Amino acid sequence: MTVELELTPKTKRPKGEPCCEPVVYPDVDRERAARLAELAKALGDPIRLQVVDVLRKHAGQVCVCELVPLFDIGQPTLSHHLKKLRDAGIVDSEKRGLWSYYYVKPEALDELSAWLA
Repeated sequence: MTVELELTPKTKRPKGEPCCEPVVYPDVDRERAARLAELAKALGDPIRLQVVDVLRKHAGQVCVCELVPLFDIGQPTLSHHLKKLRDAGIVDSEKRGLWSYYYVKPEALDELSAWLA
């Protein structure tokens, strides 16, 4: 079976003129997109994602010494990941003596989850 197609020749459009109109426009403004990207970037590491998972499942604050055995990394590396999460506003900590106790900020992921929904 042979199908014959008739192609119309391309017309040259003036320089700078768009070839077509966008189908969909973003609902997220640049400021909000930057904030969502910051949250996503902080959660973009598997260790950080697992740390947040542990912290959000825990009823209270978790000592960093309780987190170290859960991961195959040293305490300085874990502290680095926790700092990234803290800088993004996802977790916070409270210092008690030599130890820091971490917890997920309840409102921290609301914006991201609302956008994903």
